[in-house]
Amino acid sequence: MSAEASRSALVLRHDAGIGLGNLGPVLAEHGYDVRIIDTPATDLSAIDPAEADLVVVLGGDEGAYEGELHPYIDAEIALLRERIAAERPIFGVCLGAQLLAESLGGSAYKGPSTEVGYLEIVPTDAGDRSPVRHFRGVPVVQWHGDSYELPAGVTTLASSAQYANQAFAIDEWLLAVQFHPEVTAEMHEDWVQRWGAELPDHGLTPDGLRADRAKYSDDMQRASRALLGEYLDGLALADARQEPAGRVTRA
Repeated sequence: MSAEASRSALVLRHDAGIGLGNLGPVLAEHGYDVRIIDTPATDLSAIDPAEADLVVVLGGDEGAYEGELHPYIDAEIALLRERIAAERPIFGVCLGAQLLAESLGGSAYKGPSTEVGYLEIVPTDAGDRSPVRHFRGVPVVQWHGDSYELPAGVTTLASSAQYANQAFAIDEWLLAVQFHPEVTAEMHEDWVQRWGAELPDHGLTPDGLRADRAKYSDDMQRASRALLGEYLDGLALADARQEPAGRVTRA
């Protein structure tokens, strides 16, 4: 899709090394002007939760349940709850998905195991009718040990061998994934350098993970582009129908 008009995307980033990655070019191609804020160093109460056309919530080492350790987590959840109340578009990745689960009235928690490496997710029937279907049979980067429960009214789109919740949505406007479709080759190497010491605990080695990247990354990049592009196209179609996703009339 070629963008005809500029849109705004607010990106909530928790770690400079866990950034937009390959999502950035797709946003640009769809006409989004991107503003990245680092949530640990930002007064989130000063941000209008509904102003941006899209909010993207990225990953991080924090737990969505660790507000006492990281006060900005609670501030971020408060912002997201207001955004959700207005039904304005949101896309979440890993920690972003866990924060959205909390914001929707579900719960995030420490999981029973850690998923690391290139692993397959299995779309549900609803997932096969969603942008997540592009990852059927495509191993994708996982690097997390937390999970979440979803409240009623949220559609589960995918699961994995270890975790029942790998992606979810509400209508066209909210989409979140537990996995990491955004990872580029440069990000992958940075992560291996930063957290490679923990890989043997999960039966992996840095060189083994690099070999998996060489094997799987091209397909993952294509699936990532297709997932985000289709989601953004759906938002644009909602605008074209003059039923803007999440736009509300204010008194």
